[in-house]
Amino acid sequence: MTTMTEASVREFKMPDVGEGLTEAEILKWYVQAGDTVTDGQVVCEVETAKAAVELPIPYDGVVRELRFPEGTTVDVGTAIIAVDVAGGAPAAPETPAEAPEASTASEASAAPEKKPEGRQPVLVGYGVAASSTKRRPRKGPEVPVQQASVAIQTELNGHGPATTSPAATVQPRPLAKPPVRKLAKDLGVDLTTVIPSGPDGIITREDVHAAATPAEAPAPEPVVTQAPVTAAAAPTASYDAARETRVPVKGVRKATAAAMVGSAFTAPHVTEFVTVDVTRTLKLVEELKQDKDLQGLRVNPLLLIAKALLVAIKRHPDINASWDETNQEIVLKHYVNLGIAAATPRGLIVPNIKDAHTKTLPQLAQSLGELVATAKEGRTSPAAMQGGTVTITNVGVFGVDTGTPILPPGEAAILAVGAIKLQPWIHKGKVKPRQVTTLALSFDHRLVDGELGSKVLADVAAILEQPKKLITWA
Repeated sequence: MTTMTEASVREFKMPDVGEGLTEAEILKWYVQAGDTVTDGQVVCEVETAKAAVELPIPYDGVVRELRFPEGTTVDVGTAIIAVDVAGGAPAAPETPAEAPEASTASEASAAPEKKPEGRQPVLVGYGVAASSTKRRPRKGPEVPVQQASVAIQTELNGHGPATTSPAATVQPRPLAKPPVRKLAKDLGVDLTTVIPSGPDGIITREDVHAAATPAEAPAPEPVVTQAPVTAAAAPTASYDAARETRVPVKGVRKATAAAMVGSAFTAPHVTEFVTVDVTRTLKLVEELKQDKDLQGLRVNPLLLIAKALLVAIKRHPDINASWDETNQEIVLKHYVNLGIAAATPRGLIVPNIKDAHTKTLPQLAQSLGELVATAKEGRTSPAAMQGGTVTITNVGVFGVDTGTPILPPGEAAILAVGAIKLQPWIHKGKVKPRQVTTLALSFDHRLVDGELGSKVLADVAAILEQPKKLITWA
């Protein structure tokens, strides 16, 4: 997504690299001012609420300016880099005496470079809708439409322009650092109404909290947002601040927190448990590792657990559904996008295997291997985490018996797998050491009743105890 400033300088805006994302943090710049770039060259890495993504520049030129340093969270639609497409010579500054005719001619010359209106393709999906203006307005008297476009661009830009024209008639943008602007947004505070106390008229965090405090009183409505809660909790003093570290909540952690809170307090969760002897499953895993069709693939208990869940869903397809609150409908999914919860350095993500129900065992093994490897490298794309229908979380890798997993938003069931341990077990009338694990199935009780949830969990357990059911039931 680009805009024109000078005749030879293009601005590349932060695109919507997911679906509906509003911001992204710049993790790393791969170029600096003065570097030559080519069409398709990756210039930076950003982290959204879903994943880390590399952004390519869509044209050739020389980097004129990096608008934000690494570590800055930037709103979608904000220009992050300026590139001189004419070869790098600094463009001559505009003269205040430039006539309106010259401005019009300049706009006309830039017009052929404008792409068709609408949302432009970006790395994943499409970018934000095109702005009503494609170039920065010039100084001097302008028509009201241009003044409106200035306000729109200023609203999109988290830091605003370096200088403001004295002749501009729009209201000056309040001065505040990005974290302060983010705080104001979270608390529902309009910065234009805040009285600044910082140097040079800069609004501080204390100013925002002070403005938010009076707003808590006149809120008698029963439906209140989370903003007052945040405002009340934020000023809480630390017990020993010198020995505490505060980590900003952003990126994957922020998205995970919002999704879990939304799911936990929207879908009525029910969790059922079953302990099962998986000794035969482990023996089958060892045999499959020697199979020539599975050579070089990831073969482990999770592969057969995933296959067992897919068979159970085939036998009880109503578990593979979602609740549409807006339309008051239950949406039955005739496909299975199997999510696998993965712990990464950036936090919990749940990529999914598209159309897992159609895959053979070798294909499923290959997909699982690719999913895990990509997640560990931090290269999981936003598209890979969208459209999940049912999920598996393997908490057993951490040595715990099981848990009560929270549903990913939009899904009706999630299966937790506990640690597989050697335990005394009654086998063929005798107490013998057997490999045992505990499974937990959480489901949305709005559309899954106890009978359906119990049947699905019992089927998974039965297959893991007697793997030959993969053949008889499939």
